[in-house]
Amino acid sequence: MSTRFSLPRTTAVFLKEFQQMLRDRLTFAMAVGIPVLQLVLFGYAINTDPKHLPTALVAADASPITRTLAAALQNTGYFEITAQPAGEAEAAALIDAGRVQFAVVIPADFTRRLVRGEQPQLLVVVDGTDPSASGNAIAALNVIAAQALQRDLVGPLGARQPAAPPFELVIHKRYNPEGLSRYNIVPGLIGTVLTMTMVMLTGLAMTRERERGTMENLLATPVRPAEVMVGKILPYVVVGYVQLAVVLAAAALLFQVPMEGSPALLLAMIGLFMLANLAVGFTFSTLARNQLQAVQMTFFFFLPSLLLSGFMFPFRGMPPWAQAIGEVLPLTHFNRIVRGILLKGNGLAELLPELWPMLGFLLVAGAVALKRYRQTLD
Repeated sequence: MSTRFSLPRTTAVFLKEFQQMLRDRLTFAMAVGIPVLQLVLFGYAINTDPKHLPTALVAADASPITRTLAAALQNTGYFEITAQPAGEAEAAALIDAGRVQFAVVIPADFTRRLVRGEQPQLLVVVDGTDPSASGNAIAALNVIAAQALQRDLVGPLGARQPAAPPFELVIHKRYNPEGLSRYNIVPGLIGTVLTMTMVMLTGLAMTRERERGTMENLLATPVRPAEVMVGKILPYVVVGYVQLAVVLAAAALLFQVPMEGSPALLLAMIGLFMLANLAVGFTFSTLARNQLQAVQMTFFFFLPSLLLSGFMFPFRGMPPWAQAIGEVLPLTHFNRIVRGILLKGNGLAELLPELWPMLGFLLVAGAVALKRYRQTLD
């Protein structure tokens, strides 16, 4: 055989490999789909400067100056008044539940003290669990304090326009007063790590059975599909709790992340979250022909979960269509749950709005996985 490099032989091998790649349609689709998905998400969905953040306005002083301040807040583009609670306690409950990002409190004597030149205080309460979501909005508040009332303080009130702002802006960052990013990132890592490992490990488990030829042994036993599914999933639940212990230990010892809520409630929510991801992995295992395809499908699910869940980028900064996709993903709701328990001390009542979507996802994913497995058995 000739030892010289042959272009025709190389071309023949190239054509053979290319045809084989085209026959593996799922792998080819993933190779094209994942870059397209990255382009769409990074190009259109990711926004590090969120606008129209939900804001609660507690206006105990019904005056033209109060209305001017409310209009100035919305004109910045960062604040959208979505609730007008009667008092500070009700506004605090909205922040605890995650329904608003800010609560602006205008006291009853605000206008009277401003007219007297006493520089009254305007309180702004911020949900500090995600510092990146509120940084630019807080900067806009300083502009409001200096410029919002320039058109109102005219005529007899013109003397109330000194070099300093006519009122004092008091910003209270709840749950994370120092604005430490690790308080937001480390709790989110729990869900991110579990999503990656639970989906991938389960996806590989059944695919490995088929590649090694041991699926026939399972089919020859009297074990039913639901029993196989539960038996395959439970070992990875144990692995997930081991990972949880490692991350929580690091969060407490290395990063000093607080634990304000119930550890038992956190363990229960994590168990539900793991089951939802394990059901997804089991579904992938019924679709994939080999372990490579299982890994590719895992990344196809993991990438939107990572980018659209609010872990890396502010959730409220994304366009409505991206938020709609994010609301379907269990990691989005789990991030809110784990941050609510660790940082806010939320109980089950505050977590119910996030619990139902995650439970619904588990039921749908489990039903699809079981149906796909029955078809595989046939």
